[in-house]
Amino acid sequence: MSRSVVCQQRRKVNQRRILHEEEKRRRKDKKMNSLEQAEGKIKYLKAFERRLTEYVSCLQPATGRWRMILIVVSVCTATGAWNWLIDPDTQKVSFLSSLWNHPFFTISCITLIALFFAGIHKRVVAPSIIAARCRTVLAEYNMSCDDTGKLILKPRPSIQ
Repeated sequence: MSRSVVCQQRRKVNQRRILHEEEKRRRKDKKMNSLEQAEGKIKYLKAFERRLTEYVSCLQPATGRWRMILIVVSVCTATGAWNWLIDPDTQKVSFLSSLWNHPFFTISCITLIALFFAGIHKRVVAPSIIAARCRTVLAEYNMSCDDTGKLILKPRPSIQ
């Protein structure tokens, strides 16, 4: 073989080696990029979880107060209704007169109705509404959350 042919072969072998090394480096860079992307995704998931738990925990004190108000007004209404029903004069007078004779029941019943019109039934269960809506959205990504806002990662469905 001539010297020029041998040089060409060496050149081709070196080019292949260089291309192979570049390909290895690209693959390594892709792995690094995918690791960096995974770390970024984890960071975003943790930030989302932190924000969701913060939001749900901020709703808890107000929800507790609304629940207490609802319980107190409900008990007052039930007590007033019991007194209204066991009163012997209730059967003898007209409906409006009997309501006028039992102002405690009338006021507590009007208050309860006003609270429901004001949306107390939504305020009492606000954290669970938020969690349920988040579960609906997170289900598309094989995730869920509990009532406190903590994320739950579900295993990927196996493809058969």
